[in-house]
Amino acid sequence: MTTGFLWDERYAWHDTGTGSGFMSAGGLIEPEMHGESPATKRRFRNLLDVTGLLDQCVELKARPATDEEILRLHTPEYVQRIKDLSAAGGGDGGELAPFGANGYEVAALAAGGAMTATEAVMRGDVDNAYALVRPPGHHAERDLGRGFCIFGNTALAGLHAREVLGAERVAIVDWDVHHGNGTEHAFYEDATVLAISLHQDNLYPVDSGQVADTGVGDGVGTTLNVPLPPGSGNGAYEAALERVVAPAIRRFRPDVVLVASGFDASMCDPFAVMGVTSPGFARMARILLDVTAEVCDGRLVLIHEGGYSSAHVPFCGVAVMEELLGTQERVEDPFTAVFSAMAYMDLQPHQDDAIKRAEKNLDELPAHPATVN
Repeated sequence: MTTGFLWDERYAWHDTGTGSGFMSAGGLIEPEMHGESPATKRRFRNLLDVTGLLDQCVELKARPATDEEILRLHTPEYVQRIKDLSAAGGGDGGELAPFGANGYEVAALAAGGAMTATEAVMRGDVDNAYALVRPPGHHAERDLGRGFCIFGNTALAGLHAREVLGAERVAIVDWDVHHGNGTEHAFYEDATVLAISLHQDNLYPVDSGQVADTGVGDGVGTTLNVPLPPGSGNGAYEAALERVVAPAIRRFRPDVVLVASGFDASMCDPFAVMGVTSPGFARMARILLDVTAEVCDGRLVLIHEGGYSSAHVPFCGVAVMEELLGTQERVEDPFTAVFSAMAYMDLQPHQDDAIKRAEKNLDELPAHPATVN
């Protein structure tokens, strides 16, 4: 099995300015490093390096997305506004989406990196791939940046797969702890893209990603939301993957599966209150590897999103990469012993109830003709 890995040092140079947590500095917000900093991404890549896992990967080179490619999703007015702000030294893409000088160029490189990884998998150059891109993208809407996101990286990769790379059907699985509102908006009326979001219930954006939101028009049934109660850990996420995500993929039978891979559902994340550990993320990756092997020859592309614990994200990322690579030797996560001893990591009754509500929407998902007897 061959795994592509994409990283560009310019991603670490994306400038979100100063702030406190997810807020930019100003007023009573005393300046310090902004929460969406390069640290988690760079430390993830560095841990791959020092453990020798990076040497087992096929290096993929990012390229900037063209205007034509970005305009498949975003409006001309929005793209021009980002360009103008970038040339003027930076600004805010909309809502909590700060960037500095050259922000447009780096955001275009992130979108292009997602497309590059998807191209490598669709062409068969690698079996699967991980694109460690920055800034993230799953909150970006057609005409508005939100939640640190400028361009919809994963959505753009899905459009690229469908319109250029020959995919007739695409599935996007978003396990970032925040709802993938931008991806949902992009495909809410689209029958050719299955968009699944697992997220902490009503975290960000507020009142977004409700279980009743399943698409409209031609897209009825092809949006699946799994809002999980705060405090959900490995048990809840594994159950959601096994009972909602994997059956949906089997029913839809996409040509490729893209993952909006955020690690902010981890035990240590400062912007959420979930409890997934690195073995939990490894299990989630394994479920997706198995189901994609069944339905689309293993074509699986992970595109990095959130995750804000610089201590824990690297181990979560490495655990996923070990699954993609199929390596038997495992890097020891020093946090696991403590986390695994904590209570309520297994599936809890109220979490089970939330998953059951999401399971009911599988009946509304249009099946691929090949799955209909």
